[in-house]
Amino acid sequence: MAARKLIVVFGATGGQGGSVVRALLQDASFQVRAVTRNPQKPAGEELSRLGAQVVKADLSQQGEIEAALQGAYGCFFVTNFLEHFSKDVEVQQGKIAVDLAKQLGLKHFVYSGLENVNKLTGGKLKVLHFDSKGEVEEYLKDNGVPFTSVRMPAYFENFLTFFKPHSEASGGAYRLNIPVGDVPMDGMSVADLGPIVVSVLKAPKDYLGKTIGLSSDRLTIQQYSEVMSKVLGKPFRDGKMSAEVYAKLGFPGAEEFADMFRFYMMKPDRDIVLTRRLNPAVRSFEQWLSENKEAFADL
Repeated sequence: MAARKLIVVFGATGGQGGSVVRALLQDASFQVRAVTRNPQKPAGEELSRLGAQVVKADLSQQGEIEAALQGAYGCFFVTNFLEHFSKDVEVQQGKIAVDLAKQLGLKHFVYSGLENVNKLTGGKLKVLHFDSKGEVEEYLKDNGVPFTSVRMPAYFENFLTFFKPHSEASGGAYRLNIPVGDVPMDGMSVADLGPIVVSVLKAPKDYLGKTIGLSSDRLTIQQYSEVMSKVLGKPFRDGKMSAEVYAKLGFPGAEEFADMFRFYMMKPDRDIVLTRRLNPAVRSFEQWLSENKEAFADL
């Protein structure tokens, strides 16, 4: 019996990478090497218990990345802009990995990419954590590395952080200050990414050279509010905030996020039908919210 091919998963203790590692281990078609900066942390030790080979690597250290990729058939590569808030760092990390993948002859580089918004809009919008991934996507294509890029939509999990509802001063009601007007916004749980990547890796002839926009639901902010009201039993509404007002909220990254929402209003390509084909168990917003009600208990 032939040995199973090795897939290296970067960011293995994060949301995307963790989902991919677990899905690969559950499917059992591949060997799994999980890459993290600290294998001794509980999250790394848990992946080891589940059956992954857990190794240490910093995405900015070429030697460590090269060691992690040794003997691999393919990889899942994701970077974390929130660790450093630097477009240049994220592009450099991506290019290092692409160069090594070419040098080592990897057969399938699955990349967690996004659009180069600045390039697409002729400089009108600047979304650094999109633009950097878009540059790496272009570098992947230009270097001839066998790749598939998967582009996530807004995470449902963001409703617990960046999109967290705001309590109204009058009390009792909550508003969602997500400035996309009445344009439906694509979303998906990051936890549902793993089986999608497994499907892509198992059917390279179908997905090599493709860029896949993912989504499991497409709702207006009013519709998101109605689902939250129904599931959580509290009143939610669309805050009707404009991107211009959002950009002036004053928190770090407010202007960039405002441009991200402006880009969402341009309806970037996300394919619900294909997403469901790649992961038939992918959850709608209502399904995800129903399973995560307790996480909203502190509202």
